[in-house]
Amino acid sequence: MEIVRIFNNNLVLALDNTGREVILTGRGLGFQARPGQVADPARIVRVFVPSDGRDPDHLAELLADIPPEQLQLVAAALTEAGLDKLVGNPALLIALADHIGFALRRQAMGMEVEYPLLAEVQHLYAEEYSRAQQLLAALNRMSEAELPPSEAVGLALHLVNTGFSTGDLSYTYTMTGIIQQMVAVIEQSFGLTLDTGSVSVGRFVTHLRYLFVRIHNHRQLDQQHSGVGVAIRQAYPEAAECAVRVARVLELRLDATLTEDELSYLALHIARVAADDD
Repeated sequence: MEIVRIFNNNLVLALDNTGREVILTGRGLGFQARPGQVADPARIVRVFVPSDGRDPDHLAELLADIPPEQLQLVAAALTEAGLDKLVGNPALLIALADHIGFALRRQAMGMEVEYPLLAEVQHLYAEEYSRAQQLLAALNRMSEAELPPSEAVGLALHLVNTGFSTGDLSYTYTMTGIIQQMVAVIEQSFGLTLDTGSVSVGRFVTHLRYLFVRIHNHRQLDQQHSGVGVAIRQAYPEAAECAVRVARVLELRLDATLTEDELSYLALHIARVAADDD
């Protein structure tokens, strides 16, 4: 792979054999190297391939600012926790390394952060929370300081964030608040108290998360005059009315108007949640 830019002794930007920009890390990989040279394959430890249109040069700069041992700790912990597929995601690795670095410093100073979203994360993102607990356990086995159990909430939110196709964790906080509002609207519309840990609500949250990604990418489902959409609205009129109220939450919070197809599929999922929890 041809070196394009050298950030430090251990990190370079390069072109692979398809001409794609990739980030390479490895001890001494950039030492006395020059742009245009071929990267020494024996020194390459990790290859990061930026995705979602992220700027490789910017990601490489961010990675270069993180101590190599911190990146190694996070990568090793992800692997031990069975999350090795995420090691190649540079945006997530940067976010986790930065988060964990601050957490370790806080712990050394005797400071503990209280996460207000504990219950919401445990119920709305049960799978990510379970993975975060495994990741936290791996980190504690590998580092000298032991992080408190509450740090699993912060780690889980970073794992959730990877599914929202955005590098801004505040977007994940916003989505979590919107999901809570949507669940409240459904409960009020049908006179129910939903179990946020149930399978049906879990399916609904999964649908919402994909919907948020489509909204973020401006790629909502939009088959004009869809027969399926008409059939759904006719079969579940109460859920269709509820979907309109839920859509208003999105319009207010995200400044996004749902297409008729998105409204119809939202109504279908609302009908399933209401039926399962009735």
